[in-house]
Amino acid sequence: MTVTVPLVFVFGALVFIAWRYLGLRWWHALITLLFGFLLAATTLAPDIRAIMRAALSWLTSH
Repeated sequence: MTVTVPLVFVFGALVFIAWRYLGLRWWHALITLLFGFLLAATTLAPDIRAIMRAALSWLTSH
């Protein structure tokens, strides 16, 4: 059986760890979240998605 974890949960966990242990402020996270939403609306979104897909397939193959 294959168990998959959505990438948003992985990044959410990383943000929580950064907030809890690395001193990330809430407004840093908010600015980054807004930047991500704005970036997803640009023409670069398909290229970013392709790069992430390639990196994830490379990580899972090793």
